[in-house]
Amino acid sequence: MKQVTRIITVLLLTIVSITTFGQDNKELVKEKFKVYGNCEMCKTKIETTVKSIEGVEYAKWNLNTLKLKIKYDDSKTDLVTIKKEIALVGYDTKEFRATEEAYNKLHSCCKYLRPKPLKNK
Repeated sequence: MKQVTRIITVLLLTIVSITTFGQDNKELVKEKFKVYGNCEMCKTKIETTVKSIEGVEYAKWNLNTLKLKIKYDDSKTDLVTIKKEIALVGYDTKEFRATEEAYNKLHSCCKYLRPKPLKNK
């Protein structure tokens, strides 16, 4: 009888462990968007900035295409927050433009040709 009780206990603990573990495997949101920049220093700064945001699991910026691929947990952050953080360090996206002050703090080789600002309607 003791052995049956032990087996049942082990099985119940295993089921509880599997159920708890399965809840942590949330699907990450994947996004890809343009971030203006020029060089490897830009790449490092953009990726480091994005990876420092809580919930971001992956960030890779392509110098040739200017596209940033990210994966993040949408229960911890969102795309607007990520794009705003990028703008705060001096880089433009379609939706958020870095301030002149942030842009001017970039190293001289990082000063990309900026897109024209969006006009208010």
